[in-house]
Amino acid sequence: MSTPGRGIPSGGTGIRLHAPAPGWSLDADVVVVGSGVAGLTAALRCAAAGRRTVVVTKARLDDGSTRWAQGGIAAALGEGDSPEQHLDDTLVAGAGLCDEEAVRLLVTEGPDAVRRLIATGAVFDTSAETGEIELTREGGHHRRRIAHAGGDATGAEISRALVEAVHAAGIETVENALVLDLLQDARGRTAGVTLHVMGEGQHDGVGAVHAPAVILATGGMGQVFSATTNPSVSTGDGVALALRAGAEVSDLEFVQFHPTVLFLGPDAEGQQPLVSEAVRGEGAHLVDANGVRFMVGQHELAELAPRDIVAKGIMRRMQEQDAQHMYLDARHFGAAMWEQRFPTILAACRSHGIDPVTEPIPVAPAAHYASGGVRTDLHGRTTVPGLYACGEVACTGVHGANRLASNSLLEGLVFAERIADDITAQARTGGGPGIPVPSTGPLQPAGARYEVQRIMTDGAGVLRSAASLAAAAEALEGLYATALNDLEAHGKTAEPGVDTWEATNLLCVARVLVAAAQQREETRGCHWREDHPDRDDARWRRHLVVRLSATEKRALVVVPTDSADFPSVHPLSTPSLEQ
Repeated sequence: MSTPGRGIPSGGTGIRLHAPAPGWSLDADVVVVGSGVAGLTAALRCAAAGRRTVVVTKARLDDGSTRWAQGGIAAALGEGDSPEQHLDDTLVAGAGLCDEEAVRLLVTEGPDAVRRLIATGAVFDTSAETGEIELTREGGHHRRRIAHAGGDATGAEISRALVEAVHAAGIETVENALVLDLLQDARGRTAGVTLHVMGEGQHDGVGAVHAPAVILATGGMGQVFSATTNPSVSTGDGVALALRAGAEVSDLEFVQFHPTVLFLGPDAEGQQPLVSEAVRGEGAHLVDANGVRFMVGQHELAELAPRDIVAKGIMRRMQEQDAQHMYLDARHFGAAMWEQRFPTILAACRSHGIDPVTEPIPVAPAAHYASGGVRTDLHGRTTVPGLYACGEVACTGVHGANRLASNSLLEGLVFAERIADDITAQARTGGGPGIPVPSTGPLQPAGARYEVQRIMTDGAGVLRSAASLAAAAEALEGLYATALNDLEAHGKTAEPGVDTWEATNLLCVARVLVAAAQQREETRGCHWREDHPDRDDARWRRHLVVRLSATEKRALVVVPTDSADFPSVHPLSTPSLEQ
């Protein structure tokens, strides 16, 4: 393993969001930020081991990204399948950048983790004949290994089961709360978080949860683009918090665009309806306006190729035909199959005036999943002592340059359990008090959210080039420089509030994504450079690791690793990229 850099000053970067001082506080052993499969699994396991656990979530407990997952959870549960086959498919999808040790851990621990999820109360679809779990296929999988629930409502069922288990366990929760920053002690160790509760519940306004262990499970950052499958709460808060605390992030340039998102028009913004890959897994075809199956011949799996290949195939056909979308044709399913297997997708399509039973569905790629995130080791530890990350906010090395379909729920499940085991294996400690750090980072006005989305969609979407990325970088730096000048020259910043904090977080992660995408001069996985259309293993079979500089004011430091090995994480010595 290669480990870039040396040590940093304790206490991170010294940058914090402008916010009022905490007016209330809670004490805990562990605070979990996020309430998807990763966060709630970690919370349940920590609480079961006797640790005082508090769950902080941005909306309601059941309103994160997990509930939107349609396809299912991948694991080698079927006859004839094996973890080794699952590993092979994952490595192929990851395009040379997966950490094989992390993937092997995922696929070997995954089946039992799914069984424990079932024991928690999650009910998966089973065969009427055998009573065994029904398994389907998705892109990049050579076997049927996707377990699903409610036809196409897997995430909702997993969320229901975990939320009920959390309530039954009596775990304390703080809902409608946006996490702001990490609290750190004099040595730079984690001491809790600050957060803002949005006017509902027993707490209100800015407060703090003091704890020596913080688990980030905040989900993705899809709202950095104009059109995404992510809910409105997915504004990159966890990645931005970790960067401000001095943590490292990796592989953020690899944003997966789901190939088949319901096309609602060229100006559609915000969360868009997903048309699950499982629809193609059951035999739907991608066609152009003339009914031609354009993916046939492009890959051995045709429509079931890995997502990056299908997204590129759709974009190429759209360019060739000057079209705004392609079509997914599943009319041959018939009404009964649509109603039983894909009731959620059927309802979403019909609500927008499209009936998949009688007509093809217009689809186009949209931002879906961040394959990179906060850098962790195999126990979910980041480069900041006491700070853990799991789920989409994390970069464990499992996904490489492109996530294999339905590995996300499994990754959240497996690594959440590993984090909880790591925390509970340590002696309980109260930790040091959080040291107040002056708020020095400028806040963006609320309207900057839409500026960031426009800039990123135009310059750093599915198709990227040196010119488009340079334009995006210049525009993003312009937004940042304007706010910084107002702060330093005039002592002014946007009014603290949820909208301005979210806009500031989005700008932070956008700057990192673009900086990494500019450096990676190749096409690999879900990073597609039109000016560098080929994969370049000699130069770029390596990771890009990014952090905020602790010495040069608010600068991004982007350093490639020495090899394709996923960099080691040593939280106790807080490694750095500073040279």
